[in-house]
Amino acid sequence: MSSIPALTAPRGDPLPPPAHVAIIMDGNGRWAQARGLPRIAGHRAGARAVRRTIEAALAHGVRWLTLYAFSSENWRRPQDEVSDLTALLRHYLKSEIAELAENGVRLRMIGEAARFAEDIQASLRDAERVTAGNARLNLTIALSYGGRAEIIAAARRIAEAAARGEIDPARLDEAGFASQLFTAGMPDPDLIIRTSGERRLSNFLLWQAAYAELVFLNVLWPDFSADHFAEALTDYASRERRFGARPS
Repeated sequence: MSSIPALTAPRGDPLPPPAHVAIIMDGNGRWAQARGLPRIAGHRAGARAVRRTIEAALAHGVRWLTLYAFSSENWRRPQDEVSDLTALLRHYLKSEIAELAENGVRLRMIGEAARFAEDIQASLRDAERVTAGNARLNLTIALSYGGRAEIIAAARRIAEAAARGEIDPARLDEAGFASQLFTAGMPDPDLIIRTSGERRLSNFLLWQAAYAELVFLNVLWPDFSADHFAEALTDYASRERRFGARPS
């Protein structure tokens, strides 16, 4: 992977990166439409932006990177586009995993994997197994993911456990609830970036985003670069995070 300069403050001091950056990758379709290309061309260009973003995260010492790649609502898109997206996912899992493993990247998937074809499910399991020992960057791909569905599924599991007498509902706390989410064992995101100029979470990490800093960039995802990533990190570093407490 290419070399990217470290992020520095105006005085030249290194800026500490957020531990966990999550990105809503938006704008592939509009990028393709603006160029008179089919939507799949935008998705392919978006896949190249994923590679650039992983390189940038590694260069800046980010330890956790979560990418919103395919929402549960995306299944309602035209069938030919869904087929193109799943074919692109197959290609990515075949072409990129070896390099991710070589660069110390651990890959995980959150979402409803069972909605994908069995060969994709098998490739996801293999990718997670092959990269399981890596710790330089924890890369999480949200596929067939929806924040509300995640919360409902967690509540259902807790209710079933309570009905079996395994959980006392009166003693359930936030940590106990979070342990039932897809993201169990992961830190909450410090920074959430959304591209394309839209300013909403779109059902992404609704529980986990409680105290995340939000950065909205007016750039379509296929054009997202290392410079855009650094811009978002610089914005994050300029903010005072109080987690609900009064300013000092």
